[in-house]
Amino acid sequence: MDIIRVGSQASQQASPDNFTGNARVDGRFAGSGGLSAGTVTFEPGARTDWHTHPLGQTLLVVSGFGRVQRDGGPVEEVRAGDIVFFEPNERHWHGAAPDCAMSHVAIAEKLDGAAVTWMEKVSDVDYSS
Repeated sequence: MDIIRVGSQASQQASPDNFTGNARVDGRFAGSGGLSAGTVTFEPGARTDWHTHPLGQTLLVVSGFGRVQRDGGPVEEVRAGDIVFFEPNERHWHGAAPDCAMSHVAIAEKLDGAAVTWMEKVSDVDYSS
């Protein structure tokens, strides 16, 4: 058994190369089987860039109010307690609502050493639609 104690890892600012607005990552871990996860907290209006995951991604929304969208679909609202699953290689983004922060646990598996492929920024028009 291995326990990673809260506070034993410093919070990390999410990279502006892959996020718009202020977001941070806590409790990041990578398991030996290729599973990786972390708690991501988005300030109001913050969001990821468009991206895909080779084996899909699961989000467990733990607090606040957010938005998610898959390519070609409508922007969907998510709240604490919601679970979102993106299919393998499904182009998508996720983040906070315009006026409310949101935190989720993001879980993905690596394939050939990679868990995510980052793409372009989500436009303000796409975010607001």
